[in-house]
Amino acid sequence: MESVATNSSVAEEEDDGDSDVSCLMRVGRNSDWLRFYENSEITVGRGLDVTYQLLSPSCPLMISRLHCTFRQRDDGQWTVTDKKSLNGVWVNGSRIPAEEAHQLKLGDSIQLGVPIIGSEVEFNYVLVKRPLKDIKEFFLKGPKDSPKVVILPKKPKRKLVVEEVEPSTSKPKLYRCSSAGKTFAKACPLSPVKCKQKLGHIQTQQCGASRGAQEVDQPSHILCDTDNLQTYSQNILILRRQVDSTQKQVESLGEEPQQTDPLREVQVRELQAQLETLRSKMHQMEALERSFSQTQQQLEAQKTQQEEKLMKKKLQDALQEQKKVIDELALSRQAYEEILFAKNKELEVTKEEKEKACAQKEEVVTQVTEVLENELQCIICSELFIEAVILNCAHSFCCYCIKQWRKKKDECPICRQAILSQTRCLALDNCINSMVENLSLDMKARRQTLIAERKAKELNPTVCGTENLTPLR
Repeated sequence: MESVATNSSVAEEEDDGDSDVSCLMRVGRNSDWLRFYENSEITVGRGLDVTYQLLSPSCPLMISRLHCTFRQRDDGQWTVTDKKSLNGVWVNGSRIPAEEAHQLKLGDSIQLGVPIIGSEVEFNYVLVKRPLKDIKEFFLKGPKDSPKVVILPKKPKRKLVVEEVEPSTSKPKLYRCSSAGKTFAKACPLSPVKCKQKLGHIQTQQCGASRGAQEVDQPSHILCDTDNLQTYSQNILILRRQVDSTQKQVESLGEEPQQTDPLREVQVRELQAQLETLRSKMHQMEALERSFSQTQQQLEAQKTQQEEKLMKKKLQDALQEQKKVIDELALSRQAYEEILFAKNKELEVTKEEKEKACAQKEEVVTQVTEVLENELQCIICSELFIEAVILNCAHSFCCYCIKQWRKKKDECPICRQAILSQTRCLALDNCINSMVENLSLDMKARRQTLIAERKAKELNPTVCGTENLTPLR
């Protein structure tokens, strides 16, 4: 069997505490920073033969075995290359093409993998350059902490060697084996060490998956989370595929002719042990998934009950508030009704008083009008005085009426005294004119017509002489 040669490609160099070094700063943490060493290639993945090994506790398959590499160019600039990883390398939010060197600059955001539902990207870094003495304690343990760095060269051909290999969920490679003059291809057997390493990262991150079947009834050891449930489902599918593949290998070895080959017997025993281990793990994962589902259903039922109680409480509070508002409105309505009743009563009293006042006023006006009509009427024409005159006996008449009367008799129509003088009375004229303003339109029109007729008669004496004026007795 050929041996694997290793060459030392990087020499140990003294660290100067005052020098600035480039590194990937883990966002949100003061640990697990990735230091870049000058003139060397930095490899990152979940495998064992990488510079920095990254294992995701929430999703074991988030980081590929060889996820990416970082290399420094001649001008001192660093580049990152995606090595065909499953979930990719993201620089400043954009995924870079595989197998193509992408130049980095200080301050760039480098994300390895994708975010899981309901969480952020787990491996999120920023390229910085700081003094070594300030950040030395933040670095993730890498190859520089050992005496020297060993870089494994590419192997031209994979040999059948029982050794510790990196955890992987992919199918094993085929190797060639000659036996009794014929050549056949078969799967490379897996040792118990490899089987344990392959499922170790799943067992570690599932909160004691090996004890899950025994602790199904303990909710405190179960993380009731939808993302973990999806992860468990994916792991169960992977385990089932591995069980099927291992069982096929066992059946293929069992169908072959019996040969006294100790290597073959070892392979059969290893495959059977691996098969039993995978089945046990699969049963444990299924039990854990069932417990997750039951716990999730219980939590959903409890959440629904709490929401119902909260809604009932809110509804009761709302009804109480509504009842208070209704009571307040009823009290306000009663108060307003009392106020309106008092106002209506006041208005009725005021209306009655106004009606009484109006009736009294009308009565007074009527009495005054009657008095004025009786006192301010000419006894000759029975009309209100027109250009009133006062005789020497103190009786008043219309100027026109007394003139016509004196043509027949020169004595007072009332007291029969001789008329010695007559005088205009402006006070009576003004009083009559003010009273006429409050009379109806018919009365005003009749008075104006009478005044116009008398003026016309004064201008035409012939008409005045024929008028017959007799005093009232």
